[in-house]
Amino acid sequence: MLITNDPALGEGPLGKRERAAIVFEEGRVLAVEDAGVDVDRRTDVAGRCVMPGFVDSHTHLVFAGDRSEEFAARMAGREYEAGGIRTTADATRRADRGELQRLTEARRFEGVRAGITHVEIKSGYGLEVAAEARSCEIARQLTEDVTFLGAHVLPSSFDHDPDAYVALVCGEMLAACAPFSRWIDAFCEEGAFTADQCRAVLQAGRAAGLEPRLHGNQLGPGDGVQLAVELGAASVDHCTYLDAADIEGLAGSSTVATFLPATDFSTRQPYPPARDVIDAGATVALATNTNPGSSNTTSMAFCLALAVREMRMTVDEAVLAATLGGATSLRREDVGLLSIGARADAIVLDARSPIDFVYRPGVPIVAETYVEGRRVWSDPQAPGDG
Repeated sequence: MLITNDPALGEGPLGKRERAAIVFEEGRVLAVEDAGVDVDRRTDVAGRCVMPGFVDSHTHLVFAGDRSEEFAARMAGREYEAGGIRTTADATRRADRGELQRLTEARRFEGVRAGITHVEIKSGYGLEVAAEARSCEIARQLTEDVTFLGAHVLPSSFDHDPDAYVALVCGEMLAACAPFSRWIDAFCEEGAFTADQCRAVLQAGRAAGLEPRLHGNQLGPGDGVQLAVELGAASVDHCTYLDAADIEGLAGSSTVATFLPATDFSTRQPYPPARDVIDAGATVALATNTNPGSSNTTSMAFCLALAVREMRMTVDEAVLAATLGGATSLRREDVGLLSIGARADAIVLDARSPIDFVYRPGVPIVAETYVEGRRVWSDPQAPGDG
């Protein structure tokens, strides 16, 4: 089976085709044809499924340190709190550049093995001008979609003057990070930043040429979703606690609701009301939220399984959300699909259908990963001639 995510090329929203051939040339999709097309070089995937690579539109890959003890305490009953971010920020600032870059690259390659062909990477574990700029610069070596997240949590040194930190984020820190970034983000949540503070940060970022994204409605009901819609943010992420007005706002806007179910799994919070959001007509995405505190995974397959089992999404909806949905949340038309002219980012599954991501949860079924038409990873144990 070939999944293109282009209804013009096949059946249904996923553009499915049986016994098809896809032609790559110079890193792009040149053609989608019936099997047997004449090409210079051929790879027979032996009946396995080929689909667009995952687009992971929410990650925090640039960090050092470990919070496994915090995770264990949470499993024993302690609630998740945003303040744990400070622990990672301390470790990240202490790490030298070489170590931080090595750790980030290792996490990115782990994602490649899991079928993630394009990724967004946030800063947010520096919380100081030089440390945030270093994080953005390291991220920029791995993706065009770098997000400056200076407004992740309030550093302890600003506990008594949060407005001064917001001013720093909007001023000197933004100026240092903007050259490496495409996006600006903020954590709109009790224990992090208020809606007014987030509005100031996102507006300052937009004035500097960055487009807004937002963390919202993760730990409880709040103003995040409405603020994201008001500002025309590309995406509002988490969306765990939504009321009818939030869902209506998302459905009537271009803001993508990005669900991060591995986070809800790790924090033992409720899962987002995905069925209500989709049925209302909003655009949704799935992402891993890779980070050390609340979602230490690079497995999009795990997120798909949770989305279908716990959030009542169909398999096709989950696949679309983890590919084209992620691309839409990054306002990209070149990834997340295998239509003519798109970037040749694809994965080959050791399965005949993506349903195995859910039907066989936890089993690694990504056999090959292609980025811009080049095979960047292959499972040596997978069948086929590669």
